[in-house]
Amino acid sequence: MAINYAEKYADKVDERFKLTSITTALTNSDYEWTGVKTLKVFSVDTVTPGNYTRTGANRYGTPSELGDTVKEYTVSQDKAFTFTIDKGNDLEQMGIKNAGKALAREIDEEIVPMVDKYVLGKMIAGAGLTATTTVTKANAYESLLAGVEAMGNAKVPKAGRIIVAPNSFYTKIRLDDAFIKSSDIAQDMLINGQMGTIEGMPLVLAPTDYFTEGVQFMIVHPIATTAANKLSEYKIHIDPPGISGALVEGRNIFDAFVLEAKKNAIYVCKNS
Repeated sequence: MAINYAEKYADKVDERFKLTSITTALTNSDYEWTGVKTLKVFSVDTVTPGNYTRTGANRYGTPSELGDTVKEYTVSQDKAFTFTIDKGNDLEQMGIKNAGKALAREIDEEIVPMVDKYVLGKMIAGAGLTATTTVTKANAYESLLAGVEAMGNAKVPKAGRIIVAPNSFYTKIRLDDAFIKSSDIAQDMLINGQMGTIEGMPLVLAPTDYFTEGVQFMIVHPIATTAANKLSEYKIHIDPPGISGALVEGRNIFDAFVLEAKKNAIYVCKNS
């Protein structure tokens, strides 16, 4: 005689891990993008001082018209997604595909990482200060201090700098004897993904695949990168024409730009 074993599906979903956005704190929204796709930003030149002459007509020097440069920034990212949840499937699967929860899951697991990876990629590509070093547990702290020195020489404001790194960097600097002897990681956590502070700078960690290949760590100041978040639109249509159930749609128009005059406010250390 055959034996039929009972089967049961759980009414709880095995949810995956998710991260909140880390790049919000790394960028600024100083520019207004409403109604435009391309923004032109002026940078005004300066002149080199010379010697004052105590005789003649042009005692301050020969005047010339002050120059300027114009940089264009055009929003390029226009992403969308859509899916349906059939009413019959929803009824017969204990309501596990709730449209609202499914949309939140899509934003947390797809949209937020997509934007973070893109913004970090633009920051890395546009960095004005770079170094090529293989960071190990023997030189992690020294490598970080080299970045601090480079930004100081570039006159980047000290207040507001943030360290952004793959999780592996935390392990290396924690095992660095020089770091252990002279410093420590303070545990003031105010930014998403922050593990503490080093040299007064928040340390923000992210998965390795958030960074382009070879990036060991970054030091950034939010003044360097402006974010253009033109549209974040999400909709749940209940019983739209042709569908018995829910139709979920989302669209994101966004971009990020490293400002030409402020690119030295991003320091990137890559593998040699």
